[in-house]
Amino acid sequence: MPDVDGRHLAAGGRDAGDLRAWRFHRLVLDEAQMIKNAHAAASRTMRSFDAGHRVALTGTPMENRLAELWSVMDFLNPGVLGVPEVFRQRFAVPIERHRDAGTARTLRRITRPYLLRRVKTDPTVIDDLPEKIEIVADHRLTREQASLYRTVVDDMMEKIEGSDGIERRGNVLAAMSKLKQVCNHPAQLLHDGSPIHRTGGRHRSGKVARLEEILEPVLAAGDRALLFTQYTEFAAMLRPHLSARFDTEVLYLHGGTPKKRRDEMVARFQSGEGPSLFLLSLRAGGTGLTLTAANHVIHLDRWWNPAVEDQATDRAFRIGQRRAVQVRRFVCPGTVEERIEDLVTAKRSLSDMVVTGGEDWLTSLSTSELRAVFALGSDAVADPDEETGDADE
Repeated sequence: MPDVDGRHLAAGGRDAGDLRAWRFHRLVLDEAQMIKNAHAAASRTMRSFDAGHRVALTGTPMENRLAELWSVMDFLNPGVLGVPEVFRQRFAVPIERHRDAGTARTLRRITRPYLLRRVKTDPTVIDDLPEKIEIVADHRLTREQASLYRTVVDDMMEKIEGSDGIERRGNVLAAMSKLKQVCNHPAQLLHDGSPIHRTGGRHRSGKVARLEEILEPVLAAGDRALLFTQYTEFAAMLRPHLSARFDTEVLYLHGGTPKKRRDEMVARFQSGEGPSLFLLSLRAGGTGLTLTAANHVIHLDRWWNPAVEDQATDRAFRIGQRRAVQVRRFVCPGTVEERIEDLVTAKRSLSDMVVTGGEDWLTSLSTSELRAVFALGSDAVADPDEETGDADE
């Protein structure tokens, strides 16, 4: 039987109806993280097929919470982790909320017989994959950014203090998003279409200035780079700026890119004859692509979940890559970017414990704790004598 596109199955269309009439000897589900939501149509459809053996292939069996692992395991071996509510009380709450190591060990013991984990850095999997070099690219805010940052903190803390429940949660997450935008560029927060630089080419964003510093030797060496951002507005600002700055075409892939155009861009980039810079939205370009022509990966802004960033990095660092891959993650000390970096580092060290991800932990912090998380540190702003361009006009 030929392979079937899971998107047709997820829609509950003719393919799904026809396939339910079959008894499969073996059912193999690739990119199994697509059924991480147990209530989604795709998940229900996959569980409805009759199969003697089931296999799930995924690099990220869970991205944000243990319920996602439950969904994949329930497809493989229905009932092995119990019903959702029992699983939540027995495993999810103790591990996600209380970091209970004993409960985590119990969960690993139950799931281990069904898991075969291989990493590409294991020589028994592939013995010639080059090195991956991970770098934190420090940058500093300009005075304009610092002023906006403080304004956002004051404004959002006032809203947070005056709200509760779901409204408070929304305000906390909105504050985080606004602060991350400030760290990217003032115009992204202001939505005013203002230029990347001030008159005379002086920088308004320390991150953009740092990015230019990094890309100059990359392009001079004839290397290629992938640039990931979670914000399409920031990408839309950067694309023409980088194109003009380096006198080169910049490819740009986002969620609205048609498949035909997407395939054309990938082919051009991989050919070695096309543009050297490929700007991608983190979610749209973070999976399903092979971009081994790049040996530089730059994460322009930070996502809470290291698995999502790692998946994006793996567009370049994968089988077929022949050169060492340099991975840079932008972090501004004394800002939310540094707090995110600390969280991601902790999550990586606790990955075997399968702790929760996302921004949920923020919404449970007290007001004083939130103020400490949001506060702008003294080391966040560039030295006025060294600053590259936000002096008053």
